[in-house]
Amino acid sequence: RPTSGIYYLDGREVGNMNERDKAKLRNAEIGFVFQSFNLLPKLTAWQNVELPLAYCNVPLKERRERAREALVKIGLEKRLHHTPKELSGGQWQKVALARAYMKDAPVLILDEPTAALDAKAEYEVFNRFIGLTQQKTSIIISHRFSTVRMADRILVLKDGTVHEEGTHEELMQLK
Repeated sequence: RPTSGIYYLDGREVGNMNERDKAKLRNAEIGFVFQSFNLLPKLTAWQNVELPLAYCNVPLKERRERAREALVKIGLEKRLHHTPKELSGGQWQKVALARAYMKDAPVLILDEPTAALDAKAEYEVFNRFIGLTQQKTSIIISHRFSTVRMADRILVLKDGTVHEEGTHEELMQLK
């Protein structure tokens, strides 16, 4: 529930929904990449990516195909059958990004989506990922300005309020 104001998602007021309806909405409309990745340790990369579709009742064959495709597109085709303990932090991050993309939700919320990546890997992942998500609304939360350099609109928050706003180029001119 918002602390003030009214929150609409796809024309529906979310603040007044019951918990079950909000859970359904999150499952169908929002893909997440959590800062802590939230990968299940006993599942392979492939299984971690396909899991959200199981909750959407997508048939197993389709889930597996879409999960594999997402992992290939993010550059992890050689790590499909590895569990999180067999992957690096950057690979965990790529699995989490593939999972969010593959769900096919119109809204993506990405909390520090490239924090475990060096600059070169971040650039590579975003070039791949941004191409995959052109038709989605992506909300990226980051402490690194480089992470949001390709965003159409950037909001810089300070003490919980919008401090600056604009494109990367506009904000760089203010510095």
